[in-house]
Amino acid sequence: MTQPGAILQGYNNELVKYIEDLCMQKEELNKQIQQAEEEKNKLQHEIQALNEQLEHVCENLDLKIALRNDLSKILNEAETAYMKILDSSRTLLNVLKKEVGDLKHTPELKSN
Repeated sequence: MTQPGAILQGYNNELVKYIEDLCMQKEELNKQIQQAEEEKNKLQHEIQALNEQLEHVCENLDLKIALRNDLSKILNEAETAYMKILDSSRTLLNVLKKEVGDLKHTPELKSN
């Protein structure tokens, strides 16, 4: 009966060893899971911060685009008005040249 007892003891020792190995693997896996969860939380926090930053940049960009569009409209209107002023100035200059030219050909001016 000692032989079966020794065999049983051998099985028991081997079972204990496998159970201890499984416990160590479980502990190691728990550490890895904890690290992965911490990394996940860190990344989620970074994503949230980046999303907030992106939202701020997009709002700022939208404001700047709207401002640029307003400035373009004002600039176009100013350029158009300036071109009208130039055209009116040219017309006025031509009229004055003609009037002065006509005055030079008036006999009353020539006799004085």
